[in-house]
Amino acid sequence: MWESESESVSGRDYVNGVHSTGKHGVKTDSFEQKGQSWYVATDIPSDLLVQIEDVTFHLHKYPLLSRSGKMNRIIYESRGEELSKICLDELPGGPEAFELAAKFCYGIAIDLSATNISGLRCAAEYLEMTEDLEEGNLIFKTEAFLSYVVLSSWRDSILVLKSCEKLSPWAENLQIVRRCSESIAWKACANPKGIKWQYTGKPAKVSSPSWNQMKDSSPSRNQQVPPDWWFEDVSILRIDHFVRVITAIKVKGMRHELIGASIMQYAAKWLPGLIKEGSGLSDNGSNISNSNGSSSWRGALHMIVAGSGEEVPSVQAKDQRMVVESLISILPQQKDSVSCSFLLRLLRMANMLKVAPALVTELEKRVGMQFEQATLADLLIPSYNKSETMYDIDLVQRLLEHFIVQEQTESSSPSRYPFSDKHMHDGSQRGTNINAKMRVARLVDSYLTEVSRDRNLSLTKFQVLAEALPDSARTCDDGLYRAIDSYLKAHPTLSEHERKRLCRVMDCQKLSVDACMHAAQNERLPLRVVVQVLFSEQVKISNAIANISLKEAGESHYQPLVSNRKSLLEATPQSFQEGWTAAKKDINTLKFELETVKTKYQELQTDMENLQKQFDRVAKPKQASAWTAGWKKLSKLTKTTNIETHDNGSQVANAEQTTKPPRRWRNSIS
Repeated sequence: MWESESESVSGRDYVNGVHSTGKHGVKTDSFEQKGQSWYVATDIPSDLLVQIEDVTFHLHKYPLLSRSGKMNRIIYESRGEELSKICLDELPGGPEAFELAAKFCYGIAIDLSATNISGLRCAAEYLEMTEDLEEGNLIFKTEAFLSYVVLSSWRDSILVLKSCEKLSPWAENLQIVRRCSESIAWKACANPKGIKWQYTGKPAKVSSPSWNQMKDSSPSRNQQVPPDWWFEDVSILRIDHFVRVITAIKVKGMRHELIGASIMQYAAKWLPGLIKEGSGLSDNGSNISNSNGSSSWRGALHMIVAGSGEEVPSVQAKDQRMVVESLISILPQQKDSVSCSFLLRLLRMANMLKVAPALVTELEKRVGMQFEQATLADLLIPSYNKSETMYDIDLVQRLLEHFIVQEQTESSSPSRYPFSDKHMHDGSQRGTNINAKMRVARLVDSYLTEVSRDRNLSLTKFQVLAEALPDSARTCDDGLYRAIDSYLKAHPTLSEHERKRLCRVMDCQKLSVDACMHAAQNERLPLRVVVQVLFSEQVKISNAIANISLKEAGESHYQPLVSNRKSLLEATPQSFQEGWTAAKKDINTLKFELETVKTKYQELQTDMENLQKQFDRVAKPKQASAWTAGWKKLSKLTKTTNIETHDNGSQVANAEQTTKPPRRWRNSIS
């Protein structure tokens, strides 16, 4: 990427090598190594043995005490004894750094580079090689190299910061980490115009410019520098150093989209479990092992597989937890800085690794801010807390609650726009919120359909999740009906009351024609729900017929305005005529379908009445209640009274017929 105007990093000499005056009594040109031991190439026998780890150095006292305050103090404190061996296992940088420091004490020229400067600077501080002992001591020279050479180069800053991983806490206390992080952040945010650059983290490709090719040219002249040119370089850093760099970049004012993209690339390299199943690691993360094979750099951290029989090493789990927690803490606060899919996969890993609850809650709120962008595959998060269900239903419920709270907050927040644009903004914001709720409703319905196959899913959890969204979020309840039907299939032992309770979450009036046809023939639904579905469909049919009648009446009302049909057709465009013909066909088809549904409804109603009559005949009560007996007695008494009244009336009529007035005999005059 960035490169200073001086020589290349590997093998760069600082003023043709750092050397000192040879006035320390022992003249030599080099050191010799024999196995795990180093010897000074001189005829004077050594009088001091310095051991660091498993490496020994056969040296002389005077050159060391003349440059090192620590060695001077150790030798002075043991002047009463014959000191011949010193152990310096705590020296930062190890034997490599001490070798360079010892050569400097003997006046041998040493080559400073980005790979050894940090260790040598910490070793010089440990050995107290200050200006009080001699002017131009090792601390002064290493500080000058850091300030004027390393911090002016992008690649040197990256390499030095990478080498500081083994030098804690010395590198932190000496501000090497802070200075390198600030240098990297400044160069990442600055305009790369006129500055030589190259990719350091990825292998050289044909399309990528190398440093030699770019030595006499600028990327602004030959090709455009991509905005993500620094992603690959900073992704090789350890997580704590990466956090320092990203924090410094935020302070510099980098765009939050670029910061989020760099975090996603870092997570893809160090947490391969975040990458979707079926897609392997990217070429950036395939070869990330260091050439020296050190234990602190052995490639990406492997994801822990839940439920595996193998015991996961605690160190590995701790490293992964630290990476996840650090990435959550540095996520930009702005919405859409990272994708919702990335957030959900990070949340899955956070639950698996038992990340701190406060960070998990913060991550859940971030997911709720852009929950409408989620997909079903990312939402199917397994339950890692020994729950009865296969998937974490409570987690999705919390995400949905955060989404609803976020939508309510955005809708109720005061407008930041001027009064002239307020109504326009309110209308667009309202439309955006409705579309987001509709997308979330479809997502929740699909999620319910998927998790309803779990036999351990309780009816209460299903109902609470289905009713979490307002009624306005669903314009069609076909997805919800599909989830209910799937739940009834997986739970055939539900009682009639439970099935009715389950079906209450669905609005029968929002079902399509196909869903109504399926529900009318669904034996798993309660009979009352089937009747409601058919009734709502009949209401739709009546409304459709009424609308068609009103439309035809309106057409007949406006028809006299046109002289005849021919002039109407001539005045109407051809596209409108074809559209009206297609609409007529659709209306006729709809009428036929409505008549078919109506006929089936009447048949079903007749069958229901017959079944009700048969049920009344079979299910006669064995013992009548007091009220029933009373009503029966009253009905019998009424019948008896009616019969007696009828009999009395007939007797009276017969008596009238049989009782005749006495016959009057007229006296005849004979």
